[in-house]
Amino acid sequence: MDLLKTMTVFVRVVETGSLTAAAVACDLSPTMVGTHLQALEARLGTRLIHRTTRKQQVSAFGQTYYERCVEILGLIDDSERLAHDHLATPRGRLRVTAPVMFNNECLIPVIAEYCERYPEVKLDIVATDAVSDLVDDGFEAAIRIGTLGNPDLVARPLKPYRLVLCASRAYLKAHGTPATPDALRTHQCLTYAYPPRSEWYAAQPEWVLHGAEGRVAVRVDGRLKIDNSEALRRAVLRGLGIAMLPAILVNDDLRAKRLVEVLPAYAAPERQLNLLYLSERHMSPKLRSFIDFVVEHFGAETTTDLGD
Repeated sequence: MDLLKTMTVFVRVVETGSLTAAAVACDLSPTMVGTHLQALEARLGTRLIHRTTRKQQVSAFGQTYYERCVEILGLIDDSERLAHDHLATPRGRLRVTAPVMFNNECLIPVIAEYCERYPEVKLDIVATDAVSDLVDDGFEAAIRIGTLGNPDLVARPLKPYRLVLCASRAYLKAHGTPATPDALRTHQCLTYAYPPRSEWYAAQPEWVLHGAEGRVAVRVDGRLKIDNSEALRRAVLRGLGIAMLPAILVNDDLRAKRLVEVLPAYAAPERQLNLLYLSERHMSPKLRSFIDFVVEHFGAETTTDLGD
């Protein structure tokens, strides 16, 4: 028989004073209670309760064993409550990664709210445009731009990442404003230098635009490639050329007229954005809290626009 179950029955027999009352407390038949008690006495090799047809009396050893059983069962209950509290409350260190621009412009501005909601979670956020392996690099979640390549990962779609073609007034005054996508071939087009582990690393610089005539792809070139969107923005502000930049990065510049949208009749593409994590049967509360928070703020069904 289950030793813990038998110990529980024995404790109820002592506390209620009879096998019948213990049977009610344990939701068992009196016969089954007696069976548990006999099995426990046989296991221990001694009498725990002296029973007659009229009364029962706990033996000296039975009293000592009862006190130890109460202690043991109490520790088990405490352990289960501790485990329940641990599983119910997000806590511990959570390591996540996100693209530099999304991290700086989207995640960090709202992360104080997450920390306030879940004060027992410690976040390690690694901002990088390189594609990290969640297992090898020790991440529990990753926010990524682009298509998915690992079927072992669960993907939660977020709002698409919108791009905008822009340049400074000084550059356009000096070099002219392109009237068609094909005119971009004669301009200094500043492009992003993707890291080796990016799906776009080996791709030739090509800008894809969508206009009234449909999709237009233009091979572009320029004297400057930079692996950081903020640095690329600063280069555009200094009049070094035209660049396709995240809308969330340059919206303030466009509103303040520090930058001008180039070819506004042509829409720059949107990049797929996903929150990725390993498929697990038992997800930790800290990971669940982060997933829910990110989806709440940036999920595909929210009103948040990563381009506005």
